[in-house]
Amino acid sequence: MTYISSRLAAVKPSASMAVSQAAKALSAKGIDVIDLGLGEPDFPTPAHITEAAYQAAKAGDTLYTAALGTLALRRAIVAKFSRENGLDYTSDEIIASNGAKQIIFNALMATLEDDDEVILPTPYFVSYPEMAKLLGGKPVIAHCREEDGFRLTPDILEQAITPKTKWLFLNSPGNPSGAVYDEASLKALGAVLERYPHVLVLSDEIYEHIIFDGLKFISFAKACPQLKDRSLIVNGMSKAYAMTGWRVGYAAGPLPLIKAMATVQSQSITSVCSIAQAAGAAALEGSQDHIRTFRDAFQNRRDLVVKGVNTIEGLSLRVPEGAFYAFINCAGLIGKQCPDGSVLNDDTAVANYLLNEGHVAAVPGAAYGMSPYFRISTATSDEVLGEAIRRIAGAVARLKPASKA
Repeated sequence: MTYISSRLAAVKPSASMAVSQAAKALSAKGIDVIDLGLGEPDFPTPAHITEAAYQAAKAGDTLYTAALGTLALRRAIVAKFSRENGLDYTSDEIIASNGAKQIIFNALMATLEDDDEVILPTPYFVSYPEMAKLLGGKPVIAHCREEDGFRLTPDILEQAITPKTKWLFLNSPGNPSGAVYDEASLKALGAVLERYPHVLVLSDEIYEHIIFDGLKFISFAKACPQLKDRSLIVNGMSKAYAMTGWRVGYAAGPLPLIKAMATVQSQSITSVCSIAQAAGAAALEGSQDHIRTFRDAFQNRRDLVVKGVNTIEGLSLRVPEGAFYAFINCAGLIGKQCPDGSVLNDDTAVANYLLNEGHVAAVPGAAYGMSPYFRISTATSDEVLGEAIRRIAGAVARLKPASKA
């Protein structure tokens, strides 16, 4: 259609949402599909958070709020950063938005000029490059290695930086890899960034509390305090508090950037739902006991999936250190022949095969900038994950070596 923006033509729909829709389409035909495409905790929002929203609504807390967010929520966020991360911010250096994705979108809209570069270490969250392209930026892919734990190294970072670089994106714990950056790794990256004062850092820390095996989370701004004045620390309620549908994300950063993001927000969505903001404040200020319960469950599920996947010939899975995904190496399946005679030429074909033959929805690694892999979410019950592994194993067992011409 000629009235659709040419800029939008370069942007792909969310791959994980597309996979989920494909799974729903099969389900609508009566096929029993296990949808592991979307990353969403299967726990209910803790009761005290829901109760806070209910009480706010009853009290008439149903009007527009400041674009930055309510002062109550921003003060709760300030306290959270101080208490959990050892970071000091003022309430004016905090913004709340409709989820962490909108935080990122607003930051890019507030800063990008045409062809500014955004460095994205692989594997990256599917929306990062698309948001950059939509807002006139140019994604620069920094190819990380599985043998480095899917972490960006200083040498790879240095090679990616140019005079046009505007942002470096980091994500720890990472989606889809589960990679966690320790303090030494962050400091090593910070040492490179010190030499390039034009580069801003966006640290996506939404999976902060979903970290395994006793590893300690450290925020980028804490590890590299000398870069705090050009770092945006992104977080939110969705993952740690099972609040994906509430749509409350937040960020802390330098005052000029936060003010610019507030301007974007005031001319777009105005503010986050007032009731959801009350729930967010309650989440941060109330009991945190559920976090350990959630984390323990996610770690047990990770262990189940790692054990199961690594028994399937042709697949391998590096142990995720956090988040609730499995980023599965499927190099051993490329070139195999399906029962219908078609050949698995890439990880997109593998994901399609698993959906249509095994009735398990997974997202191909190409969507994350790294092949040949596929991602499944482990944020579901042990029973469902066990059945998914059995189905994947069965589908793989039905493959044959590619016939020779």
